[in-house]
Amino acid sequence: MQKETLISIGNGNFVIASRVVAILNPASSPMRRLREDAKNDSRLIDATQGKKTRAILVLDSNHVLLSSVAAETMSKRVFATKQSSPASVAAAGQNFSEQAE
Repeated sequence: MQKETLISIGNGNFVIASRVVAILNPASSPMRRLREDAKNDSRLIDATQGKKTRAILVLDSNHVLLSSVAAETMSKRVFATKQSSPASVAAAGQNFSEQAE
C-alpha cells in the first residue's frame, strides 16, 4: 500500500498532494471564470472559511479547490512532498505539530 502525503491548504484543511494537478493565482479573469464554472457544475470546494482566496487548486478529479494560502507557498509545499524527503517536507512548513497550534 502506497503512503499518501497530506499538505495543508490552510485553516486546518488538508489535501492529498498527489491529487493536485495545478496551483493557480486567482487574480485573472480566466481564473474567475474557472471558479464560476466549477461552482455552476458543483465541483467547487471552498476551504477559505471566509478569508480571501489566494490560491486555486485543480485536482485530478476535476474539482476546483479554493485556499487562503498563497499560490507560491502552496507550490513549495507540493514540490517538497514530490521530493519525498521528510526533511524537505518539514522545511516547507509541513510539520503537522506546528500547524495544529
